[in-house]
Amino acid sequence: MGLEILGLSKTFSGGSRGESVHVLDQLQHRIDNGRFVSLIGPSGCGKTTLLRIIAGLEKASVGKVLLDGKEMVRGSEDVGMVFQEYALFPWRTTLQNIEMGLEIRGMDKVRRRSIAMEYIKTFDLNGFEHRYPRELSGGMKQRVAIARTLVMNPRVVLMDEPFGSLDSQTRNAMQEFLLKIWLKRGDTIIFVTHNVEEAVFLSDEIVVLSRRPARMLERIEVAFPRPRDRTGEVCNHIRRDILKILEEEMKREEVRDEDHWNRLQSP
Repeated sequence: MGLEILGLSKTFSGGSRGESVHVLDQLQHRIDNGRFVSLIGPSGCGKTTLLRIIAGLEKASVGKVLLDGKEMVRGSEDVGMVFQEYALFPWRTTLQNIEMGLEIRGMDKVRRRSIAMEYIKTFDLNGFEHRYPRELSGGMKQRVAIARTLVMNPRVVLMDEPFGSLDSQTRNAMQEFLLKIWLKRGDTIIFVTHNVEEAVFLSDEIVVLSRRPARMLERIEVAFPRPRDRTGEVCNHIRRDILKILEEEMKREEVRDEDHWNRLQSP
């Protein structure tokens, strides 16, 4: 089956001025199991909020999220999340960070260490298992963060701009590394990015969202085989289509803002 987003809306009420903020507007989508799906949209449109609702960290105002027909609940072990800022514990070594979830789950030390060491090997972290986060490069920190999530064997992996803080060369290497791991495991990945080229290179499907409150503007199937040429004709064609959709959305927003300003100024 898969993950279903059914009529999802989110409004944050209150705030310093008592104003409500409508973030998500009746989102409806289905993601089949094992798909790599990227979310793209203007900054502040609600992409992270959507991930947090799927993860159970936020409650939807309206609608719900189902996994294989069952409603997602807070703290579900079926979902794991990888953040942009790594979120590693600075007092724990690479090995200790990776095995942390297994430790919380109550797994005995010998077994969890054995499993964590397998991930050290798989994620090319041999020799760094006893290093602390401050001793690792940005790419290594993100590999540790991804390993710490995947070691829990979630069915759905949520990734919130995980490579956004990396330099372009490291970012490209991490994209290829993530694809290699995903192709072996077959997890469902929902990946937030502002980088259109990254989305085209990685994804089976790209969902383009509008300005806040986020609505689905377009669903784009990326149906050509991997490995992909980042600068090839097919990638560039899809990239141009997505940029055009985003540009048109920005123009519509500018018109709406101008109309709103004119109404405010009218007597």
